Amino acid sequence: MVTMSNQKRTKINLLMSQWPKGTLSTTAFLHKNNVDKELIKRYKKSNWIEKVSDGVYKLPDDNIDWYGAIFAIQQQLDLSIHPGGKTALQLLGYAHYLSESLNNLYLFGYRGEKLPTWYRKYHWEVNTNYSANQLFPKNLTIGQTEHSHKNFTIKISSAERAILEMLYHFPRDHSFDECYLIMENLVTLRPKVCQVLLEQCNSIKVKRLFLFMADNNEHSWFEDLDIGKIDLGKGKRELVENGSLNNKYNITVPKKYC
Repeated sequence: MVTMSNQKRTKINLLMSQWPKGTLSTTAFLHKNNVDKELIKRYKKSNWIEKVSDGVYKLPDDNIDWYGAIFAIQQQLDLSIHPGGKTALQLLGYAHYLSESLNNLYLFGYRGEKLPTWYRKYHWEVNTNYSANQLFPKNLTIGQTEHSHKNFTIKISSAERAILEMLYHFPRDHSFDECYLIMENLVTLRPKVCQVLLEQCNSIKVKRLFLFMADNNEHSWFEDLDIGKIDLGKGKRELVENGSLNNKYNITVPKKYC
């Protein structure tokens, strides 16, 4: 005979088997797996789960970090929020020489997507910079890759998308020199991916900067781009003070790069 206690134990065992260590579970995810409010209370009382913040839980004595939070945001809340820009480039090994540790976390999402309250209230030991924007059309999946952490994976921007996202934050968060230094090392970008992203990108500033830096570095993949298919807008863009005008892309750049 299957008792109520055995049913509950079977349910918690099934839940644990589907719960990767180092990740969080939201109330919405628990409810979806038939764990209601009453069961959540029982599981907490029995020390099978621990509350992290309102609406989110972790396994007992588990060490969690922002990776586990992003896992829940992507897998359970079905949001497009992902590490991008400089963070993705650091995770991919392209920006390690600029910073010894990942102190600033750059997250990107589409306009209208908000970081969950529980994420904003918790101290993740990194400074989170979240940008909900329209740099790319919604649901554009090209330019994403999987990043492994502990025993789970999260989606992050590929190098092609990440450098465009980093340029989006110029000059507010990143200097021209910092962006250029990273571009120097992006010798293996995939031109087909770059082409699609550049055609879909909604920022004239970002596209012109990307093309100037790639062209100036004489990357071999740059020759495979069809610039004629990329909307670069009209008119000049003064991007740096006291810079020189690059006539090919109609942007001002630091004089040392001319």
